[in-house]
Amino acid sequence: MLELKLTCGVDEAGRGPLAGPVYAAAVILDPKRRIRGLADSKVLNARQRESLAVTIKLSSLAWCVSSASVEEIDEINILRASLLAMQRAVKGLHIRPMKALIDGNICPDLECLGEAVIRGDASVPAISAASILAKTERDAEMLRLHSMFPAYGLDRHKGYPTTGHMEAIERHGICEIHRRSFAPVRRVLLRIAE
Repeated sequence: MLELKLTCGVDEAGRGPLAGPVYAAAVILDPKRRIRGLADSKVLNARQRESLAVTIKLSSLAWCVSSASVEEIDEINILRASLLAMQRAVKGLHIRPMKALIDGNICPDLECLGEAVIRGDASVPAISAASILAKTERDAEMLRLHSMFPAYGLDRHKGYPTTGHMEAIERHGICEIHRRSFAPVRRVLLRIAE
């Protein structure tokens, strides 16, 4: 059976930001349809990522993007929330893979075999594809959140702890999209509580 031979690549995006959900994607590439230009999403510009994301969705045998919310991040911590988003992405594939190759050094609990691959987003095409989908979907969500909370400049920094973001937090305070369990946010909350 074809399904038994299939491997998916899995990666996440958004572990470091102070705001917004963490995203993960799982992708089963079609061995008959090679996608040129796959690479770690961090070395591609936004236009390249967007173009490749469309190709990945059209050319792959299966793909799924999932997330874990800010509330889940604060409740179980960012590592566990990232693993949860990965679990959801693999489970959401309409084709069940035999194996999942996970970017990094930790595997989530899965219903299939899992193998962690350090720097897999730069060396395993299916993980590169997952990296691109997770990043583009998270960036789109941050643009949506920017329209709701424009004072924080999420369209520019996507929630990362840049100088501009930290200044906006100091000026406008914390809002519902901020991860209260992250130290820079927690420090502001403690200062407000004093």
